[in-house]
Amino acid sequence: SQFLQQHAAWVVRKLRQREQRLQALQAARIDWVDGGRIPYLGQHLTLRLRGATQLHWDERSAELHLPLPPDSDAQQVRDSVAAWLQRQALALFHARVAHFAAQLGVRVTAVKLSAATTRWGSAKSDGSIRLHWRLLHFSPQLVDYVVAHEVAHLREMNHSPRFWAHVGQLYPDYRQARLHLKQSTLPPWT
Repeated sequence: SQFLQQHAAWVVRKLRQREQRLQALQAARIDWVDGGRIPYLGQHLTLRLRGATQLHWDERSAELHLPLPPDSDAQQVRDSVAAWLQRQALALFHARVAHFAAQLGVRVTAVKLSAATTRWGSAKSDGSIRLHWRLLHFSPQLVDYVVAHEVAHLREMNHSPRFWAHVGQLYPDYRQARLHLKQSTLPPWT
């Protein structure tokens, strides 16, 4: 049909994009076992399940030692890593929000973690900010961009030119970061 002929290139392009996305997701998959690797702030952490008595993050060797036996199931390992990542995220987000809020002269009433599936962060007019804890899979620069974006919302609750001017004041390279974030693949947690 004429419709198919006109839209064939578009359909092929969409199928190719979907295939590339599935390949990227597959490549980003995490093995929840001893020696598995997780992306962490632009680097990779290696998971160690060697029966440690307590959770220990060795920054120098980039290893996360979990207090779990080597034969732990994936769900246990994933839950342990998620709990650790959430603690790390909250500490980092508090520090970065304070940094940007001071620059912009806005008051932040609360910083909370989010697990929303559709957005990296949100800000409310009451001064509270929520940020997705899995942002820690990305580089510190991307984390900073998202934090700057949400802090700027405490000045402008919209995406007007004035809002983007505030973002630019806090994070001058925001256009590049925004593009990079759109192209980033979050590792699947299944």
